Amino acid sequence: MRIAVDAMGGDFAPAEVVAGAVRAARELPSLTKVFLVGDKAAVEKELAKHGSIPPLIEVRHASENIGMGESPAVAVRRKKDCSINRAMDLVKAGEADAVMSAGHTGAVVVSATLKLRTLEGVTRPAIAAVMPTSGRPCVVIDVGANIDSDARLLLEFGTMGAVYSKVIMGQVNPVVGLMSIGGEDTKGNETTKEAFRLLDASPLNFRGNVEGHDLFEGCTDVAVCDGFVGNVVLKTAESAARAIGQWMKHEFKRGPVRMTGALLLTGALKAMKRKLDPDMYGGAPLLGVNGTCIITHGASKENAIFHAVRVASESVHQHLNSAIVEEIRKLGEVK
Repeated sequence: MRIAVDAMGGDFAPAEVVAGAVRAARELPSLTKVFLVGDKAAVEKELAKHGSIPPLIEVRHASENIGMGESPAVAVRRKKDCSINRAMDLVKAGEADAVMSAGHTGAVVVSATLKLRTLEGVTRPAIAAVMPTSGRPCVVIDVGANIDSDARLLLEFGTMGAVYSKVIMGQVNPVVGLMSIGGEDTKGNETTKEAFRLLDASPLNFRGNVEGHDLFEGCTDVAVCDGFVGNVVLKTAESAARAIGQWMKHEFKRGPVRMTGALLLTGALKAMKRKLDPDMYGGAPLLGVNGTCIITHGASKENAIFHAVRVASESVHQHLNSAIVEEIRKLGEVK
């Protein structure tokens, strides 16, 4: 498996990106090549800190980088030699099987769409994020690639999300829900009402509308929404998880009795932390492009980069895109 890694993407690039890629090269037997794409001098300086480097790692120079504050559409077209574009070019040319980036999400989406194009039958790609729940994880799609989506797009998102849940998350018959403001099919705006009708008539295992609280109860494998709603949901959930963790630490430190209680709960607290750790889920796949693309958080460090490379490799190995094309084809003319 050959993975192109955007070495300059993210708040802690290239140090943490290189560290995660080196770890992946050492620990993932499926990998045959890891391309580190970015400023060659900076990347090689970081590589030198890791001692003996696996021979499967190769540095590809890119003279430019896209900052988080830049317009993605403008920057991708103007900065042709940026690390995101050059990493995407490796997939387009067939030198790499997948690309992974912790850089500007919008730029990754634009570059992937322009260079790789969409899969047969897919109108627009969508970003899927895996969220921990009280039971099995839930795939929320879309979480930012498409701010405005019509009903047909939501049907495609649900189909791609169900394939990801089945192929990568291991759910045999994923339960799909449509994010809305109530469980009844009469609730929501005109777009969600029409999407409800399309999803209900599709081959998907559609349970109907779901609300925010349903995401964390472990009864829905895929939650469908447009990128505006999905991005708000994702960032709110991440913020709430961090806040709860900080509140718990503060409360445990308020006295010796509470400190003792915290020590007794160490095992449970560590287990909960692992369950809530977004790093373990390997970033968010951009589903629907003609190539495998994993986008991970801008604040990603070594562990998150490692798991993002792992998921990229698994997605290629499990022929995720072929499964998406097949399921999109099955939709046919949904009335």
